[in-house]
Amino acid sequence: MILEFVSPKSIVHGAGARKELLNQVGRLGSNHVLFVTDSYIMNTGLITELAQPLLDAGVNVSVFSQVQPDPTVENVREGFEMLQSSHADVIVAVGGGSAIDAAKAISVLSTNPEPLSQYMGYHKIPNAGLPLIAIPTTAGTGSEATMVTVISDSETNIKMMILDHHLMPTVAIVDFELSISMPPALTAHVGVDTLTHAIEAYVSVKANAMTDHIALSCIDLVTKNLFSAWSDPSDATARRAMSVAACQGGMSFTNSSVALVHGMSRPLGILFHLAHGLSNAILLPAVTRFSVEGAKDRYATIARVMDLATTNDSDEKASMALVMGLEKMNSKLKIPKLRDCTTFSRAYLEQHVFKMAEDALNSGSPQNNPKIPTIAEIVELYKEAW
Repeated sequence: MILEFVSPKSIVHGAGARKELLNQVGRLGSNHVLFVTDSYIMNTGLITELAQPLLDAGVNVSVFSQVQPDPTVENVREGFEMLQSSHADVIVAVGGGSAIDAAKAISVLSTNPEPLSQYMGYHKIPNAGLPLIAIPTTAGTGSEATMVTVISDSETNIKMMILDHHLMPTVAIVDFELSISMPPALTAHVGVDTLTHAIEAYVSVKANAMTDHIALSCIDLVTKNLFSAWSDPSDATARRAMSVAACQGGMSFTNSSVALVHGMSRPLGILFHLAHGLSNAILLPAVTRFSVEGAKDRYATIARVMDLATTNDSDEKASMALVMGLEKMNSKLKIPKLRDCTTFSRAYLEQHVFKMAEDALNSGSPQNNPKIPTIAEIVELYKEAW
């Protein structure tokens, strides 16, 4: 089997890495940069900090700061219209997964016709977009190192997953100092999101030798550093490690695949209005319990990397220890059950759960799971997560 490994051309990382933005923009020969971000990041002054060296060097700057959580097709179109009017030649995404996802979509719309929905699925984008520099401010999504974007279609009420080589950022600038201001709850949610990326990349039917080592490294880093980053936001060592883990998680799953957790997470997020990282964190223990029999050896390896089992333990015992360990981790990090983080009722879940399960299965991700579920089994997993 011939496989391909795709990543950004450059990954600039470490304390103060954001100060390298001007050099990276210069290497791309840009005369006009469009920043894509959200209102929260805009109000922190970070965009001003990043833009000033560019302006001092004679590079024009425009800003689209209206990215919404879980960006929609309409939201992307607003950013694209800003891109057209500004005539920018490089896009710089600053923020969490939503900002980077929106920027990826805006980039490819610059060279490909609408509607965006025609590119839903795998490798359907014909032309490369504008160069994209991704600067994450959270340590979780890994979107700075993936060829994936997720955009919500308001008409169909579906989160469209689009995967294509042309969505991979040209440059990732990973500066852990930007994540220090994350509140504990967000640190926990995106941290478990990172872990989910690596676990699914490692157990996926598309796992391979290039992604396995990166995924296991990510799992090790999360195990050793997430609680410290959560309990002490100023812990630079833990923050640095989690920023590396997030990038590794992105690289591993974009070159392997995500699986059942992500397939179920998208409809859960859109119908219950939950952030992606929280949706993944809520689902991870239940989905792992369902899936272990499909790849006990791989789940057992994960348990051993997480110090939940030893080499003397059988794969059966180790994989069950992993399930219990993930449940304890969620409890320790105060990650709620679905019923505790929504105003919607159990009756609302019951009303929509079959459609959610259909959408999850139709997304394609569950087919990469080591144990492929039926719609009925997905329904039961949603109810277990409640």
